[in-house]
Amino acid sequence: MKSLRPVHPDSILFGPRSAQHPMISLNKVSKHYGRQLLLVDASFQLDPGDRVGLVGPNGSGKSTMFRLFAGEEDPDDGEVNVPKSLTLGWFKQEAGEMSGRTVLEEAIAGSGRLGDLHHELAELEAQLSDPLIGDRLDTVLARFGEVQGEYQQRGGYEIESRAKEVLHGLGFDDERIDGDVGHLSGGWKMRVAMAKVLIGDPDVLLLDEPTNHLDLESILWLEGFIRTTRAAVLMTCHDRDFMNRVVTRIVAIDKGELVVYGGDYDFYDRERAVRAAQQSAAFTRQQAMLKKEERFIERFEKHAAKAAQVQSRVKKLDKIEKLDEPRVREIVPFEFREPPRSGNDVVTIAGVTKRYGSRTIYDGFDFEVKRGERWCVLGQNGAGKSTLLKLVAGHTQADAGEVKLGASLQLGYFSQNALDLLDPKLTIWEQIDRAFPLASTPSKRSLLGAFDFPGDDIDKHIAVLSGGERSRLILAQMLFDPPNFLVLDEPTNHLDLETKEMLVKTLDHFEGTMLFVSHDRTFLRGLATRVLVLDSEGGKPEIHHRSYSQWVEHSGLEAPGVHR
Repeated sequence: MKSLRPVHPDSILFGPRSAQHPMISLNKVSKHYGRQLLLVDASFQLDPGDRVGLVGPNGSGKSTMFRLFAGEEDPDDGEVNVPKSLTLGWFKQEAGEMSGRTVLEEAIAGSGRLGDLHHELAELEAQLSDPLIGDRLDTVLARFGEVQGEYQQRGGYEIESRAKEVLHGLGFDDERIDGDVGHLSGGWKMRVAMAKVLIGDPDVLLLDEPTNHLDLESILWLEGFIRTTRAAVLMTCHDRDFMNRVVTRIVAIDKGELVVYGGDYDFYDRERAVRAAQQSAAFTRQQAMLKKEERFIERFEKHAAKAAQVQSRVKKLDKIEKLDEPRVREIVPFEFREPPRSGNDVVTIAGVTKRYGSRTIYDGFDFEVKRGERWCVLGQNGAGKSTLLKLVAGHTQADAGEVKLGASLQLGYFSQNALDLLDPKLTIWEQIDRAFPLASTPSKRSLLGAFDFPGDDIDKHIAVLSGGERSRLILAQMLFDPPNFLVLDEPTNHLDLETKEMLVKTLDHFEGTMLFVSHDRTFLRGLATRVLVLDSEGGKPEIHHRSYSQWVEHSGLEAPGVHR
């Protein structure tokens, strides 16, 4: 059968409540956009209990697979099979319009059929309490009985407690849960969108980059949720640790084909390297054989005595299936210039107090950063991680106390707002060329290649770039002529795994000083030599002169309050 039902108009979830044996599949599916082939005769099956990671370069067709399963697109050829009894929850990188409700009401309302029943029941109760209900009483009572019966059968009386549990896990405190959803930032609305999907308890979860807008504590909670959910899971994710902990299979989109690897992401990474080496060796052997045969044909094609042998070899070459040259995506660390040496005292924070309204973030905070140290800043939501970086970068001021920067300091500050500094009218090349007009063309091309802007990609306009591409461009521009003090607020957001690992390798050779916030454990393990733990309850910050890995071993925690 081709494709499935349209998505429920008011919900990310669709389909009836439950299926005993969830299974979705592609059978010899082909899909293309214009001249770009995304899937070619591709087959795949998601079985009950599966937790599958979907990987592939940007533009390879990962999101297209989700849209095929959700019925938003049809294949050009082949079949997309989704049982009609299946409930499917799809988290995608768009929150949609949210306003006019509390966070709790919005999360429940978007959780599918159960959410619809929850709100209809509330409306019917309000009608029944209306003294002017009059002749409509019997009709409303009958409908109330129907809705209440289905609601109870589906476990509706637990939905509010389940919704609060999920929202707490995703980082919401009670004040935010009861607050107006319309007042939330885009990142927090994305968490509400995820809560809608998880609360609905679907048979199949399609998760498109679920960790992008989460902090480390929420990521760790989500790991536990996925490991224990009854749903089959298909997801894309740029967090290596997350993938390793939750997936049991990897499906890679490789030139339109779906290649299955049994195991976690680390297994896939090793096995892919082995297969790539085997393919490269086979291609090299075949090329050598072809050249040898072609030389023989060229040498003896006019010799009558060798005519039979020549014809035999020509026929042999015609029958040989030519191997394609393996295409290996390799992003190498960028060798940037050595930054100028700063003074030994990089940042001195003395007696700093910072409040937002009635909320005290810092009260008499003392902290020092010395040359060459790499501090990661940990803490739950509201602890003041980004506030600290803004204080150091001069983007906000302390209410009391002093933030003093050291001598000979050149500070580079990366924040999510930095993406707004790019000119959407420029191309990638024009942005870098204007920033560094005196640098050589080869050096600028090398920079862009290291940050995964090869060949004609540099002619793309910034207006059409994704969030991850813009982040890469900002980081490339910052590191071409690097400052000696990097202040980075979630620099790996939206970066794919290969670029993220390249950035870690690149910054590992950075001889300046770093102060950063990150929810990516690969980044934390690879770079943090010091750990600052902030307390969201206003307690005294913890200063640890050890690496992140050593802090984890010492404390037994992976994030404040979250045990390994």
